[in-house]
Amino acid sequence: MKRLSSGLLASMALMTAGAIAAPASVPLANVYQQGAPLADYWVSEKLDGVRAYWDGERLWSRRGNPFQAPDWFVSDFPPQPLDGELWLGRGHFAQLSGIVRTVRPVDADWRFVRFMVFDLPLADQTFDQRLPQLRELVSQAGSPYLALVEQQRPGNHQQLMAHRDKVIAFGGEGLMLRRGASVYQAGRSDDLLKVKRFDDAEAIVVGILPGKGKYQGLMGALRVRLADNRELRIGSGFSDAERIDPPPAGSVITFKYSGHTATGLPRFASFMRIRNDEPKAAAVP
Repeated sequence: MKRLSSGLLASMALMTAGAIAAPASVPLANVYQQGAPLADYWVSEKLDGVRAYWDGERLWSRRGNPFQAPDWFVSDFPPQPLDGELWLGRGHFAQLSGIVRTVRPVDADWRFVRFMVFDLPLADQTFDQRLPQLRELVSQAGSPYLALVEQQRPGNHQQLMAHRDKVIAFGGEGLMLRRGASVYQAGRSDDLLKVKRFDDAEAIVVGILPGKGKYQGLMGALRVRLADNRELRIGSGFSDAERIDPPPAGSVITFKYSGHTATGLPRFASFMRIRNDEPKAAAVP
């Protein structure tokens, strides 16, 4: 690790005192709606990665399972907790999830992974206060596997939409807005907003429905349970391979949709992927 400045060492001591231990849940996003006070926010790219929390010693998943990252991967990470995503590049989520879920890490695969950091888990400071400290921490660490997610001011709604469309045109998912005055706290709120062309959500597969017509002998649709315990059928967005070998009951999927029906169910739901980004359980030494 690079030699740390005396000023940074002193600030790290203060930060560690106010740091939040690996949480049962992390800050989660609501959906951006035009009219939000954009001057209050920072904007960054929404990465197609796997959420990870560095507690100063090891990496944890959103649900509290440890990632079995190689020792060399994290050797130059700071002893200060960090919140971010493991990332392999745009459009490589499936490959990434296979790499980071393994109990025995493959060095050759992890060489291409980066821990993209977007927040510093401090309970007593706003994001405006945390951001410059986060920039210095990442810079001083000098790790080739640690990088800062770029943050900038979003401008007005038209500029935000142009930024979103540019990111999507280059294979990205969209943008994230983070309120500058927000403190770091778990749960879903307007302190964090996702800016995409469509809405998305997660659901648990509870049944597989047989196909008809051209899908005779294949899966026709999935029956899934939503977060509010209501059920929904999803019959579009699947490749032929996924219809032959559909997500099994009990698996978590991500689907996209456009608005809601009069009864509040997601409208035009379409399958995106299996959300298999949790590492396999392993005893913590």
